[in-house]
Amino acid sequence: MTGTVGSSLPRVVIAGRPNVGKSTLFNRIVGERRAIVEDEPGTTRDVIEAEVEWGDRRFVLADTGGYEQGDLDRFGPLVARQVEAALAGADLVLLCVDSEAGVTPADEEVADLVRKTGKPVIVVATKADSERREAVALAEASALGLGTPVPVSALHDINVVRLLDLVAERLPETPPSIERDRVRLAVVGRPNVGKSMLVNAVLGEPRVIVSEVPGTTRDAIDTDIDTPFGPFTLIDTAGVRRRGKIERGVEYHSVLRTRAAIERSDVAVLVIDGSEGVTAQDTHVAGMVLEATKGLVVAVNKTDLWGEGFEARRRELSAQLRRKMGFAPWALVAFVSALTGRGIDDLLRLAAEARAARRRRVPTGELNTLLRAAFRKHAPPVVRHKRLKLFYATQAGVDPPTFVLFVNDPELVHFSYRRYLERTIRTAYDFEGTAIRIIFRPRNVQES
Repeated sequence: MTGTVGSSLPRVVIAGRPNVGKSTLFNRIVGERRAIVEDEPGTTRDVIEAEVEWGDRRFVLADTGGYEQGDLDRFGPLVARQVEAALAGADLVLLCVDSEAGVTPADEEVADLVRKTGKPVIVVATKADSERREAVALAEASALGLGTPVPVSALHDINVVRLLDLVAERLPETPPSIERDRVRLAVVGRPNVGKSMLVNAVLGEPRVIVSEVPGTTRDAIDTDIDTPFGPFTLIDTAGVRRRGKIERGVEYHSVLRTRAAIERSDVAVLVIDGSEGVTAQDTHVAGMVLEATKGLVVAVNKTDLWGEGFEARRRELSAQLRRKMGFAPWALVAFVSALTGRGIDDLLRLAAEARAARRRRVPTGELNTLLRAAFRKHAPPVVRHKRLKLFYATQAGVDPPTFVLFVNDPELVHFSYRRYLERTIRTAYDFEGTAIRIIFRPRNVQES
């Protein structure tokens, strides 16, 4: 195991049968749409967590998949094991039942499971958006024998504050939060290349459902981990398919969530299948990362399948990457096996290096000396009888490294000359592992 997972904060686990409103309640408490919500039962498959602060209490809130014994769905047993593991680590359980449907045999099965854990529990009667439903919920849910239910409507924000007050009463006081500078790492790629297995290999425990069925992961799942290479937040995302294969509904939202995960990451780990090589869809996902100007580490997974031909296959894949991902020659590459754990430390080390590169600053004087020498060495091409002239350059920011060049006319910048200047900066300073941004502005903007 490479690092240690988690938090010393108390853990509150939301549990219940499928489609009782667990994710809606989670999203209401967290205050943002972290879990996908659809009418389709079984939408949430993995355990999704977020830190919550209420009054003087802080805790980790976990949303679990719907628990149902004997579920014939291919993911049913995997979801059940995830729920059982989450309950085992809970300090408090929020057992959700649907006030509209009433208590069902499936609810009683989940209640029995929670009762056997011996964990403190609050029964939450969800979808109670009327006095009639509240009354019915109190009567039926009380029969579970787990205390007085709390009727809530997460959708309409009814009694959620009361529920949080009860949660706070059940939890111990927590110390003030200490912000850690974590590297936000989005694990991205097309479906079924081993993203979730890779995350589990890093964590050292099965936090994300792994299946051979493409599209298993639907939500973007955040997990904090402390490693010898620094603290990370791992974001496991749904696989991105070609546009023509994206369906509306859950999978459509998953792709949007993947794009959002890339946007809020520092570095993206693009997982590709080492047994198949670099595909057009791999380059499409890499393009999404480049478009967002993020750090990029390519994780060539499933290298355990290479056997004795490891070195030859590694050279072949390296050549493929240079050929098919020439638009991002600065990307770092790690050869890994999520199954055996090979290369995981190397992957985290490269991700930390990419994050450090995103924070690197170039002194203004050195930057101007470098670029003036580049202009003298290789003059810009003449465009419409005019030649590009550089007046002044500065690094305007980091995350991503952003350079502003004041010139006579930005329209004179040819894309090949832009690439030349970027290579010049990268050769002089170590920006390997991250995209950089170069902005050309007319001199009058500088003067104003």
